[in-house]
Amino acid sequence: MEGVGLGAVAAAKAYANFDSAELATWKAGEPVPFLFLASTFEAIANQPKRLQMTQLLVTAFRTILATTPEDLLPAVYLCSNQVAPSHEGLELGIGDSILMKALCQATGKSMQKIKDDYAEAGDLGNVAAAARAKQKTMFKPKPLTVQGVFKAFQAIARTQGTKSQERKVDLINKLLVSSTDVEPGFIMRALQGKLRIGLGDETVRVALAHAQSLHRHGADNADGKLANRLETAVQAVKQAYSQCPSYDALIPALLQYPIEDLPDHVRFTPGVPVKPMLAKATTGIAEVLEKFTDQEFTCEYKYDGERAQVHYTEDGKVFIYSRNSENNTGKYPDIAAIVPSMVREGVKSMVLDCEAVAFERATGKILPFQVLSTRKRKDVEVADIKVQVCLFAFDCLYLNGAMLLQKPLTERRTALSQAVREKPGELQFALFKAHSYTSTDVEELGTFLNESVAAGTEGLIVKTMDSTYEPSRRSLHWLKLKKDYLEGVGDTLDVAVIGAWFGKGKRSGVFGAFLLAVYNPEGEEFQTISKIGTGFSEEQLKQFSEELRLHTIPTAKPYYRYSETLLPDIWFDAKTVWEVKCADFSISPRHKAALGLADPDKGISIRFPRLVKVRDDKTPEDATSAEQVAEMYFKQALTSGQQKGKQEDEE
Repeated sequence: MEGVGLGAVAAAKAYANFDSAELATWKAGEPVPFLFLASTFEAIANQPKRLQMTQLLVTAFRTILATTPEDLLPAVYLCSNQVAPSHEGLELGIGDSILMKALCQATGKSMQKIKDDYAEAGDLGNVAAAARAKQKTMFKPKPLTVQGVFKAFQAIARTQGTKSQERKVDLINKLLVSSTDVEPGFIMRALQGKLRIGLGDETVRVALAHAQSLHRHGADNADGKLANRLETAVQAVKQAYSQCPSYDALIPALLQYPIEDLPDHVRFTPGVPVKPMLAKATTGIAEVLEKFTDQEFTCEYKYDGERAQVHYTEDGKVFIYSRNSENNTGKYPDIAAIVPSMVREGVKSMVLDCEAVAFERATGKILPFQVLSTRKRKDVEVADIKVQVCLFAFDCLYLNGAMLLQKPLTERRTALSQAVREKPGELQFALFKAHSYTSTDVEELGTFLNESVAAGTEGLIVKTMDSTYEPSRRSLHWLKLKKDYLEGVGDTLDVAVIGAWFGKGKRSGVFGAFLLAVYNPEGEEFQTISKIGTGFSEEQLKQFSEELRLHTIPTAKPYYRYSETLLPDIWFDAKTVWEVKCADFSISPRHKAALGLADPDKGISIRFPRLVKVRDDKTPEDATSAEQVAEMYFKQALTSGQQKGKQEDEE
């Protein structure tokens, strides 16, 4: 069974016994009760093993497919804690104050009582579930449905303008009043933006693929090929979603066509951004040359800006998306305005991968990211713009109806030059060395790295000439070679700030140190990696203290993993992302980053962290992952000859 994952093999054995008639409490064609999905969430939350989580979700999806397939789309969105594709910008993440007001109205409890219960429980979902369980009602409310909850969530996300808070409270109140059993807890958590049941997006898509394959073809394994069919379905769904990350497109196609036909019906298209391809970090020139031995590769400047995926549609519209698929067109109206004039004759549609960089046009000087971050994030007026931006284009993903993701870099570069013309200071091609390197080009590669640093960039991106574009993947075909690789760690880390300690002495009145965490998507949790308290100016500490106080929470979130021996004075909701540099990585008995990946009982910490910059362009979920931390640790051990078990000797 070569090429088939162990998960698919194990799953094939578990899917034989399924009877939707035993599981469905509703008749075929009737709306799926929300309690059915919420009960599935509860079962998943109590299941620590990934395989069993997947199987529970597969069973739920199969039951929906067998009874009310039109409810599969809202069910998948609710499992993913989304109300629309990412690029549409519709988000829940309702503030605790609004949720507590709605809970007061729904239960009749005072605000102080709700606050006290929240401080004790640390989970507003648990508070809601407990409050509703004790509440007696004269009339039994009409049961919530999957479709009804999803539409209510969409309405809440779209509510804006005057008295929007009151209207949101009213909508949430109606949901809570109609909720029973485990429903209130999951409604509240979903509205906060986190289900916190350990259900990652990858698991949802695997379950979706398995469920649809089993629904169409059954679970018969007489020919011994069920595991192959399940694995094939998973790869097809992952591939389709990576090229068109929208369940609005994927699920109708899954319901209508065979899974093997998905590429013909779910395709990358202008207006729907793909997650960008990312580069792997390296520790130096020698590592680059070692990894690319006997391969043709090229080098591009690595610009210190913000990723910008530029879409030009057939009706002449321009959209600019961030690395998180956020629509940034309103942030860069100046770029959106110049793109049509840069498009070459005969080009009707295109998608470019670029970096938006702060730029001083009078001198032709590239400015640091900190300058770019001072621009407003939304609704920018061109007349008010003080920080000019140059768009550095380095890839073409789509041109005139042709998707180029599977084409080699050489062809995509040709397409880039065919798509747009350059205009100095406004739209330029990323500077690169066009010829091929060999393993003996250490001196030349070093010279080009020095040139990139002198030009004001972060270093180089080294790419194999035949590499395809792999959306949302950190690929070994693209390597980062940064200017500060000689400092010991080849890359910086993006970390979430989740706590702080009050300053003393000269730092009295501000926070003096901060607790940092990385994100573990598998467990949907933030794991602490370090405490940082040096290298800040007084002005920075004042600014950070003012900004972070807005995100103060009464106690640590249930999805924070930390040590009781390292408790901050104050906790924050994970909203702020910092880029930090460190001296090295160590096995840590106190920190929880990558717990179990390098040591069975301990996590990994970073030593002597220092702040590089604030990353306004990243969400906490885009922080460096636990798996990346483990990779960096092992890479450090290999390059420095350290022993695997080395432990931190200084915090």
